[in-house]
Amino acid sequence: MAIKHSTFLPSGFTNDLAGFTDPVEAFEALVGVAKTIDEAGYEAAWVPDHFVPVPPSQAFLFESWSVLTALARETQRVRLGHMVTGNSYRNPALQAKMSSTVDVISGGRFTMGIGSGWYEPDYVSYGYDFHDAGERLRRLREAVQVIRAMWTEDEATFEGKYYQIKGAINSPKGLQSPHIPMMIAGGGEKVTLKIVAEFGDACNVIESPEGLKRKFGILKDHCETVGRDYDSITKTTSTLCIIADTDEEAVAATPPFVGAIYPGNVAEYGLIGTVETIHQRIAAYEEAGVQELAVSFLNPFDHDVLRGYASEFIK
Repeated sequence: MAIKHSTFLPSGFTNDLAGFTDPVEAFEALVGVAKTIDEAGYEAAWVPDHFVPVPPSQAFLFESWSVLTALARETQRVRLGHMVTGNSYRNPALQAKMSSTVDVISGGRFTMGIGSGWYEPDYVSYGYDFHDAGERLRRLREAVQVIRAMWTEDEATFEGKYYQIKGAINSPKGLQSPHIPMMIAGGGEKVTLKIVAEFGDACNVIESPEGLKRKFGILKDHCETVGRDYDSITKTTSTLCIIADTDEEAVAATPPFVGAIYPGNVAEYGLIGTVETIHQRIAAYEEAGVQELAVSFLNPFDHDVLRGYASEFIK
């Protein structure tokens, strides 16, 4: 099966709405991008879940669940989801209920992407406790069990250290069968990938193709340990795309801030270069086991680039 391609929506996290002064105009531009993605054949449109731009600024940033709910009625075909929602920001039972509602509104096109959270300015400025990484992951492990129970049981009960539900009713549960797919993000080898093996329908690991081979091998080992079919988990990664006439031009256009998002030198393995180079790098991702690429573009409002990428690389 050919690798699938998805992309991120410019909802404001990376200051991609900094040029707008009218919030209505900004949101309509976002809707326009979503419609182009829908029409061009991308697999999914992803929205980051943050409250404060990176770096922090006064630029517009739309709340992610509200955005996805609106886009569920503005699009027809493309899957919608978070890359990824922060577990610490909302009670997991509430997130299960929200997911079920968005799935119905979208006609069964929602993917629940979730992670432990990482962006400290969100926590500090909005008054959330920023626990250490270990506790955030322990909370995530409980949260995904709460969400799964809310999607699959008539009256869900869970008694954990951090979260408790008792006879929780969630109706309707959504449209997808056997339940809404859950994508768990993160590449932590001892904890996160084990949580994926136990509870995830998909994973998102950001690494080079060589790094992904190793991470997916660790995930496979966890699957064997817990008795899970490794092939039942969809493997995704995120990457940056810059297309130019020469590889050198594309590398020169790579912004310095990407080092905070992609490990190593993304110019050496991301979709950065000529069309021929990008074809080769997509093949490297596919050979590493990636089934879906979540692609970021430098100018997400450039509809010609979105359509051109789809025409060249989406089969």
